[in-house]
Amino acid sequence: MLDREGYRPNVGIILLNHQNEVWWGKRVREHSWQFPQGGIKHGETPEQAMYRELEEEVGLRAEHVKIIGRTRDWLRYDVPDHFIKREVRGHYRGQKQIWFLLRMVGRDCDVNLRVSEHPEFDAWRWHDYWVPMDVVIEFKRDVYMKALQELSRFINRPAQAHARRPRGTPKAPLAAAQSAGDTPPVVVVRAEQP
Repeated sequence: MLDREGYRPNVGIILLNHQNEVWWGKRVREHSWQFPQGGIKHGETPEQAMYRELEEEVGLRAEHVKIIGRTRDWLRYDVPDHFIKREVRGHYRGQKQIWFLLRMVGRDCDVNLRVSEHPEFDAWRWHDYWVPMDVVIEFKRDVYMKALQELSRFINRPAQAHARRPRGTPKAPLAAAQSAGDTPPVVVVRAEQP
């Protein structure tokens, strides 16, 4: 389902924990990290698509999260031609997305990357809200930055002491290429076994 301009309607999901860290997923068999996202099916609202995609990709249901915000308008990105299947070239330009900001009210153990027969992610971690753009595929970086910026207005800093990270607890480093072709080892906080 494409709009007149060649964009496929889609949703993006930024999931926060109680420390205002974001859920960051590692793509299956890749060294790239991203937020959950997916297409809106015919007849679905963006909110219905968001809940479906959240369960399919992350294993979380509506009772595990609370919606705290969404983007006002569609955010668009163009997909480079070499990523587009030949049969849709000339018609398909990219994605237009409504982004949702969710608060996790469930537990980390509720996450299940193996709900789908074709998982999107093989590992995940909590990361500081302002994720490093160098690990996001280049053509999505602008949309990620716009979504993070627009949705940041809904975030309150943790007010309770128990919501803060204990002193001396190191954050897991995010695997990011230092330069083109340089891939450091990936340190995974939570990985699921096949």
